[in-house]
Amino acid sequence: MARPALWTTIHHRLSSEIAAGHYAPGDRLPTEAELSARFGVNRHTVRRALQALAETGTVIARRGAGVFVQHKPTRYPIGKRVRFHRSLQAAGHVPEKRVLMLATRPADAREAQALALSEGEMVHLYEGLSLSDSAPIAFFRSAFPAARFPGLPEALRADPSVTAGFAAHGLADYTRAWTEVTAKSADPALAGHLSIPPGAPVLRSVGVNIDADDRPVEYGRTYFAGDRVTLNFGGDDPAHEARPE
Repeated sequence: MARPALWTTIHHRLSSEIAAGHYAPGDRLPTEAELSARFGVNRHTVRRALQALAETGTVIARRGAGVFVQHKPTRYPIGKRVRFHRSLQAAGHVPEKRVLMLATRPADAREAQALALSEGEMVHLYEGLSLSDSAPIAFFRSAFPAARFPGLPEALRADPSVTAGFAAHGLADYTRAWTEVTAKSADPALAGHLSIPPGAPVLRSVGVNIDADDRPVEYGRTYFAGDRVTLNFGGDDPAHEARPE
């Protein structure tokens, strides 16, 4: 019987090592030169093996960065009552939030429109990272009416959960009024936060959350790493006409 092609042997070896956890999701594989030296073959043979791994979704090649083990996409619901920690835990993931910035300043025109404020009224800004199983999946930036939630920055420093911060101010429930999702390319700063190469695809979600009296309580923009998240729309978000451009 003919011996299997060398690239198939390398493909099976690397696939087995990834399955055994020798390379975790997000890890960069050795370079083509390193793999060529390890297996005693030329780069073309290694490249063919890596291509086969990419075709099965096991790895992803990022220009200028290398070949990385694929993250299993995290299913993230976009619905009327979505809570980050609860949603990820229900899906079997370990959620985490990291605070990057908390500040208070006058609302700009877009924030004022979304939050039904007069331009110049104060808002709290919250920037951070959402992680699933220790991998960054989203960068978010939210604005909240400062007069409604005066102690929110301090609450978020103690616990990065927005839901807990709202509860500390007497808001037990809130829902999503509307959401828009647009495909974008990551700029260098965003790419750094998400550990992806500049220009990689991201999904930008823009939306407003409201209280039971339909008063806006949060205007947020979230940038999801395109290869790490599958957005699941439940179809229960009401339409909303007054959306900031």
